Amino acid sequence: MTLDYLMYLISVGLQSLQEYLALHVLMCLLPAFFLAGAIASLFSKESVLKFFGADTPKYISYTVAAASGCLLAVCSCTVLPLFAGIYKRGAGIGPATTFLFSAPAINILAVVYTAKILGYDLGAARAFSAVLLSVFVGLIMSLIYEKKGAEHGSIKTFGEEEHKHSAQLFVLLIAVLVAPEIMSGWGWKYTTQLLAWAPMLGLTAYLSYKWFSKEEIESWMGETWFLIKQITPLLLLGVFLSGIMVVVLPKEFVASLVGGNSLISNFISSVSGAFMYFSTLTEVPIIKALTLLGMGEGPSLAMLLAGPALSLPSMIVINRVMGMKKGMTYISLVILIATISGYTFGAMFA
Repeated sequence: MTLDYLMYLISVGLQSLQEYLALHVLMCLLPAFFLAGAIASLFSKESVLKFFGADTPKYISYTVAAASGCLLAVCSCTVLPLFAGIYKRGAGIGPATTFLFSAPAINILAVVYTAKILGYDLGAARAFSAVLLSVFVGLIMSLIYEKKGAEHGSIKTFGEEEHKHSAQLFVLLIAVLVAPEIMSGWGWKYTTQLLAWAPMLGLTAYLSYKWFSKEEIESWMGETWFLIKQITPLLLLGVFLSGIMVVVLPKEFVASLVGGNSLISNFISSVSGAFMYFSTLTEVPIIKALTLLGMGEGPSLAMLLAGPALSLPSMIVINRVMGMKKGMTYISLVILIATISGYTFGAMFA
């Protein structure tokens, strides 16, 4: 590789990074970080996790497990200790594996960012498929491994009181997050969007300081800053490398593996996503780059489902927590349903 070509690749990566920063940071990613930080600090995780115990009816435990990613703001890293905790503390294998599959996939940051970068069809399909199929995975695991009449303990929780204004703040932050996209759909220019968006931001800030104590605000900002520090460097690196990937990888090679919508292309995409390690959100720019090289809609969804749910390190942890037999069954189910979901989604766009 010549020096000139290397400099060219660096310039391509930097250009991709510049475009990303200009289009997606101020009115997309930053509000999402503040929303995720608020969920992590002001919403009690224990008030959600308590629903996974034996005392909870199955229709409630599975529903909460499937939707809890939106409320807990967990990523592929933090879901593993939470899963191990609820599984060891008495949750049935069904709700526990439902939570393990669904939570990272419907992380509020991941869903918003997927919709913004890859389109609302893929964003909605990712969230809907993760919720629906996670329940299917949990029910299958329960059917295979939970003996009829077997008992598991209740989940003991502490500090379950929720701040009375948490729900109002959640609605406000959602409004701040989606308003720019709505205004963009109406054809408003960026400057007009910013002028209309700024008062909403100011109102949210004013009410936050009015509703919450200094300690709660500090906790919220601390969680937000933690998420920014943890995710942003890897995300920006992912955007940089994705820009280079578009230039380096031959379109014919990508199209031959994950182009179109065959079962093989979806399976390859699902297995590839399962063995890769995606830090939160980094799967999105990588899949965006692959779509520019010919990756199909179906394989894109397959990787979006399998990637956050599995990685080689997480497979090791899952097998240690559940045992090899249960762990490999779960891993196989995730790859299988990601493949079928991708194929079905791709067929809808054929």
